[in-house]
Amino acid sequence: MKIGVLGTGMVGQTLASKLAALGHEVVMGAREADNERARNWVAKTGGSARGGTFADAAEHGEVIVNCTLGAGSIEALQRAKAENLEGKVIVDVSNPLDFSKGMPPTLFVDNDDSLAERIQRAFPKARVVKALNTINANVMVDPGKLGDGEHATFLSGNDHEAKEIVRGILGSFGWKQIIDLGDITTARGPEMYLPLWIRMWGALGSADFNVKIVR
Repeated sequence: MKIGVLGTGMVGQTLASKLAALGHEVVMGAREADNERARNWVAKTGGSARGGTFADAAEHGEVIVNCTLGAGSIEALQRAKAENLEGKVIVDVSNPLDFSKGMPPTLFVDNDDSLAERIQRAFPKARVVKALNTINANVMVDPGKLGDGEHATFLSGNDHEAKEIVRGILGSFGWKQIIDLGDITTARGPEMYLPLWIRMWGALGSADFNVKIVR
């Protein structure tokens, strides 16, 4: 599959590397075509991996993974160009974290809206699926890192086919418990979980943890 990854940070690098290792054709997008971190990632990854602008990555991808900082996600997707996103699946991994007042961050949208919904409204012809925003990057691509891997990740989105595509990708990462919460408005829940996640990170002294649903 052709996949465009928007963002060159830890999450973008981790997901792009895993997707490339699974045999996907990955283009990592940044603001500038000659981004140093993207260039280093390409050199390390080899194969069909390429770097480029946000627009290059979006044009290339059948699926686009948004790994940009939440505060800049809509701008990054605008730079990717709406025509490059039309009809495509956008896997939104970002979170609406506001660091303007220091740590711990607050949320710049919550309760009656979500960042995923804002992205879907801004790009109505794209198919937005919220996923993987509740876990650390290393766990995103290797759920087995935590015990038996029997813990939960979530999907939210309006398009059933798009969610099944994302479910397939998550399955290839090793996820077994993938819970479809419903339409895009249900992304509010996973996004509002972040304040608890941040505090558990502090209490546990590690970001490598997750929730398990017991019924």
